Amino acid sequence: MLTFILTGSLRTSPPVRRNEKDKSHLVTIGERLYTESVELLRELVNNSYDADAAEVKISISADEIVVEDNGSGMDLKGLKQYFNIGSPFKKQNPISLRFKRTRIGEFGIGKFSVLSACDHFEVFTRKGDFAATAIFDKKEWDSHSEEWELPLRRETVSDKVPEGSRVILKGLKKKYDIESLERRLIETLPLKAPDFSVYLNGKKLHPQAITGRKIPFLEGTKYGVIHGEIIILPVSKTTHQDAGVLVRVKQVSVKRLPFGIQPNLLSRITGEVNADFLLLTTDRGDFVRDTQEFSAFGKGMDRIMAQVRDELNRQSDQKENSRIRRAMKEVTKNIESALLKNKDWCPPGLLPVGDPLRKGNDVASSVGKPRKPGEDEEPPKPVAPTSSGKKRKKRPHLKRLSPSALIRRMKIGQMNLSLVLDHFGPDGQESFVEGDIIYINRGHPLYVRESKNRQRHVMNVTRLICQEISLMSKPRNPRHAYERQSRLLRNAFIK
Repeated sequence: MLTFILTGSLRTSPPVRRNEKDKSHLVTIGERLYTESVELLRELVNNSYDADAAEVKISISADEIVVEDNGSGMDLKGLKQYFNIGSPFKKQNPISLRFKRTRIGEFGIGKFSVLSACDHFEVFTRKGDFAATAIFDKKEWDSHSEEWELPLRRETVSDKVPEGSRVILKGLKKKYDIESLERRLIETLPLKAPDFSVYLNGKKLHPQAITGRKIPFLEGTKYGVIHGEIIILPVSKTTHQDAGVLVRVKQVSVKRLPFGIQPNLLSRITGEVNADFLLLTTDRGDFVRDTQEFSAFGKGMDRIMAQVRDELNRQSDQKENSRIRRAMKEVTKNIESALLKNKDWCPPGLLPVGDPLRKGNDVASSVGKPRKPGEDEEPPKPVAPTSSGKKRKKRPHLKRLSPSALIRRMKIGQMNLSLVLDHFGPDGQESFVEGDIIYINRGHPLYVRESKNRQRHVMNVTRLICQEISLMSKPRNPRHAYERQSRLLRNAFIK
């Protein structure tokens, strides 16, 4: 453990001798562990959060940064603890006294993040009747090869100066983009916590408000609770900047993760998940992944993301359903025209329009009254068995459909067909027939590709319908089926 010994009028112990390797190690921690400006500000604000501050003010000028809070402040013992690397204080006292917050800090090295921004910083603090300023200057530090101490200046306690702490960074090494810092701080700070406000150059920072389909969740694991909200953005508001789900640990953002969402859909996914039980790397920029906690977290998120994928598919299906409805008139007209030119082998057994509906269990009787061309209809409903004991006609097996399935009644010539477009998996058949129902697999890779262009989409749906109609005519061999499909397509698209 590396310890600063506070000196001056309050010095209570002799300086501790350290060699150059110890000193170099301390500087390395500060200069290399936190490389981004937002990280050092995040760490300073997090310290204020842990100290029960209700308000934190960040002021940034050309050569100085000031972070001031109205937290509990520090006495002499607390100030020594503050400059103690690897201090166990927050682990031993994980809950704050005033607001009962779960403390964010863990390793006790965040305050040295300032060394990545400057070589001189001061820490002023007041608690009760104690007020003091500790000063760190790298030049003074480097001038002592073996002995080093941290100067402490006792300050006059005044009622005009409230309790709390102030950190001043002087002689900044680089300039800061305020707009960029504001955006990143909004993402990384615990701004949604009650009784906690942060100001940047006088402007209050508010959590980002995002519109979209919100999916709240609460998932339990044996290590703790996973909770949060995932937002599916409208296509018009997709963004790559905030894509993925932001994982927070103890109110602080750590990293955005895709959780298995495909890259082409990831830009539509944002949101947050809180998992306070996850273990973090030393710089708190990632998770310790080879742990049982992270494994349990991953399994819980898999269940949550399955709901997200279902919702993405549903939204995609709704948009595609709208396109299909507009295209079906053209598809129906094309196929009707083609069938009228091939009456010699048109599939038998389809219900003629105007025939009285029979009482039975076949698909026609379960659909209800004939509908107008292109009108949507409900899925065929099974008919409950009667107690008469009579042997009923075997009906076709009906697929269980998803809520976003599109079901259309097609009037083609003098016949009725039911067309169902639904997801049957990327490895499922492109299309198939059960009774008088033609199923088209909208999850098939070829269908997904062709649906992106309206003209190709119409052609592809027509091709699949013609394929199944040609098979419904019970050709004597595959060659006849191909020939019939080819003739239908030719008559449908070539005038």
